[in-house]
Amino acid sequence: MTHPWHLLLLALAGLAGGLLALGTGIPAAPLAGALIGAALVSFSGRVEPAQWPHGTRTILEIAIGTVIGSGLTAAALGELRQLWRPALLITLSLVLTGLVVGLWCSRLLGIDPVVALLGAAPGGISGMSLVGAEFGVGAAVAALHAVRLITVLLVLPLVVKLVLPAGGHGPSG
Repeated sequence: MTHPWHLLLLALAGLAGGLLALGTGIPAAPLAGALIGAALVSFSGRVEPAQWPHGTRTILEIAIGTVIGSGLTAAALGELRQLWRPALLITLSLVLTGLVVGLWCSRLLGIDPVVALLGAAPGGISGMSLVGAEFGVGAAVAALHAVRLITVLLVLPLVVKLVLPAGGHGPSG
């Protein structure tokens, strides 16, 4: 079991990183900042790998599910009535692309197929890392998704600003 002071240090590093990232204007900045803050402490080698107390992951899964679920309002459901076709197309194409990329990475780069498939899956870092942990590869999956998430959070807002006119929402906005 990880020493409680090490867990506290990791939690404080995540908190500090999340708070520092708030001022960046990056979407989901607190998540990315907390991830980077805790990872930097973890990478330092000055603390042992974190083994959180039993039940911590379950509590976090419930909290993440609650936060995501509370954002699904009646208005969001109403939008989904109009957006079900793009939602279906996007979901199918992302899942199929994730499968293809995951299998290619496994075969071409020689990485564990479970890591490759879960790392290429179109889920979020928290959800996919938790699924990866169920298979014993949570850290590797988290690393792949962290690179993807940070890249997307840095690049996509710039692309949106360059592609769309100022204040516009695309052709229909």
